[in-house]
Amino acid sequence: MRRVVHPPADQITLATVLSALGDPIRLEIVKVLGDGQEHLQPDFVVPVGQSTLSHHMKTLRDAGVVLSRPEGTRCFVSLRPELEQKFPGLLDAVLRSTRPSAVERARADGGERRA
Repeated sequence: MRRVVHPPADQITLATVLSALGDPIRLEIVKVLGDGQEHLQPDFVVPVGQSTLSHHMKTLRDAGVVLSRPEGTRCFVSLRPELEQKFPGLLDAVLRSTRPSAVERARADGGERRA
């Protein structure tokens, strides 16, 4: 069985986490993981090939953002719970900022809605 290495929680730095989250593909991966569940790679619908997706997963894992749990030929991925303890509210703020606001949704629907 392959061994997956995760950095110790005390070695996770804000700069490394923010750098990992600065890529749109990795941000999309984290949005999927924002539901708090474990996911397999097919759950991530991103416009990159398998090897590039694996690279993005490794970058997130090395930054301390995600946990990877290999099981046979599959690898389950989830957000790392220690990240919330180390940087309270960070992922929530990042995920909230990536969701369209009410104004953006209204514009996408063809115009601003009036109450």
